[in-house]
This record gives sequence, C-alpha cells and structure tokens, in this order.
Amino acid sequence: MIVIADTTPLITFLKINRFEILRDLYGTIHIPLSVYNELTENIVFADEAKVIKDCDFLTIHKEVNSEKVNILRRATGLDLGESEAIVLADESDTKLLLIDESHGRSVAEQMGIPITGAIGVLMAAYKKQYLNTQEIKEIVELMKSSNRFISESLYELLLSQIK
Repeated sequence: MIVIADTTPLITFLKINRFEILRDLYGTIHIPLSVYNELTENIVFADEAKVIKDCDFLTIHKEVNSEKVNILRRATGLDLGESEAIVLADESDTKLLLIDESHGRSVAEQMGIPITGAIGVLMAAYKKQYLNTQEIKEIVELMKSSNRFISESLYELLLSQIK
C-alpha cells in the first residue's frame, strides 16, 4: 500500500512520541522533499528533525511534477508541502494521503484521492488492535496538550468508534 503524508500528521505523531504508529500501520510512508525540508529545517521542529533524519520507514521523493505543483498552488492557495503531497498522491498508485488541514483535505477529496488525518490514523490503529481505548484517550490528551488541533466533532466521532 502506498501511503503519502503531508507535514501535519507526521508532526502530530512526533510531538506525542508515537511516530511508530505510522510505521506499524502502513510500513513505508512516502513524503515529498518539501515535507522533509519542513520537518528538518524549521527550528520549531528541532527535536523532531533528528527522528525524521534517522527514520528508516520514510521514503523521500525528490522530484514531484513542479508544473502541476505550481498550478495547484496558484489555483488553491495551498502551501508547497500540501501541494507536493497531493500531486505525488495523484500521480502514484496511492492508497492513502495523510493530511490534516481542511482546505488541503477538501482539494484532495475533489481530486478523488483517499485521505485520512491523525484521528483517522488512530481509528485505524484501534481497528487493527494496535491501540486500545485507554491508549487512544491518552494519545488524544497528549495531542491536545501539545497544541495539536482536534475538532470536537472529530473527537466525538473517534470516541463513538472506540466504545
């Protein structure tokens, strides 16, 4: 299964020290170079950069169709990482795009790209019995305390799925 990720879901799992959930669920995660750069060059993510640089389950795609990326950026206002992730997903045999920002999710859905975000990853981990109900609740609290946005409706949906 080819899974491509934008920056935000990766940061979320790095911030709560549960990055291995992504590996356990999906094996290899594919990211465009701009996402890798966001994760490793931004001083805000200095602690996470080392994990990313040493990660053995990330595949970095250095070349993404720049013409399509530029058109998508101009047409939608998405940032470079989101645009490259969406174009990479569109041009590959992607089974899933990990993306959290609502505008990027909307664009990807309109393009017919299957998506999920951090909460969807937790639901999938629960369904595969990688995480139990208590672990999910603890992870959500960690997300909230590390300033990761979780809408109340998504949180309620998650809780209804894990009961």
